[in-house]
Amino acid sequence: MILRPGLMLVSATDTTAVVVIRAPDGDTALSCGGVEMVASGAAVTAVPADPALQGGTVLGKRYADEGGRIQVLCTKQGKGTLALDGIPLQTQQAKPLPASD
Repeated sequence: MILRPGLMLVSATDTTAVVVIRAPDGDTALSCGGVEMVASGAAVTAVPADPALQGGTVLGKRYADEGGRIQVLCTKQGKGTLALDGIPLQTQQAKPLPASD
C-alpha cells in the first residue's frame, strides 16, 4: 500500500487505529498484529492476529521505525504490535523542552 500523511488506517485484528504523520516513499506494508492495516472506512473482515505480535499500542503515542521513514499517531489503542514491512515500530519518546532561564 502506498502511504501518505493524513491517511487513517485501522487494524483487521483488533481495535487499533492510526493516522500517518510521515510516510515512506513507495509501496510498503504497515501491519498490526501481523496483518496489513486497511484504510479507515473500508470493509474490514476480522482476522486472527499473530500471537507473537501482541505488544499493544497506546492511545496518543507516536510510533516510528529506527530510520525515521514512517511515523504514525495512535488514535485508538489495541493489542497488536505495529510493524513496517515486518519490522516492529518503536514508541517515540517525548522531546525535552529547552530550559527557560
